[in-house]
Amino acid sequence: MRSSQTRDRIAEIVRESLASGRAVEIEGLGVFSARNGGYEFAPQKVAQVFIAYAAEDLPHASRLCNALRRERCAPWLDKEKLLAGQNWPEAIERAIEVSDVFVACFTPRSVAKRGMFQQELRHALECARRRPLDDSFLMPVRLEECRVPRRISDQVQYLDLFPDWDKGVRRLARAIRKAALRRPAAGLAG
Repeated sequence: MRSSQTRDRIAEIVRESLASGRAVEIEGLGVFSARNGGYEFAPQKVAQVFIAYAAEDLPHASRLCNALRRERCAPWLDKEKLLAGQNWPEAIERAIEVSDVFVACFTPRSVAKRGMFQQELRHALECARRRPLDDSFLMPVRLEECRVPRRISDQVQYLDLFPDWDKGVRRLARAIRKAALRRPAAGLAG
């Protein structure tokens, strides 16, 4: 299917859903619903957070996602969000680009490993370069004692989630919400 056909089909599905009284949520954007003979759009109210991690650190990344949800953030974790058959490299890049914040989870494993974590981190650095200088987009966190790469630690303050996990998560969530609120179109709750 050509992109214009795909776009037209998606628009048709949205119209049909709204006409039948169902709301349509577009992740990272908001919810469309039928109201009073017209349509209403409610923008996303929570900060969108991309979580980058090394595959070996999935248990830590999942724990962080759950903790951020409790702190009124909307984390994006590949193991939870990617669908069967989805073009995952494209979906990951898109998720990074539309996120309010990119959280890079550093451990001795992620620092030493080559692969997707490093690729996601490079893409996030490129996305950060296109944002205003005072935006806080990249938020490095250390899950364990390790060295944060110099290219990052020389420019961006990192946060330790150890030895006090709860305190670290609260500080991270506060920084995420503050960064998301600074976005002109964000309108996020704090």
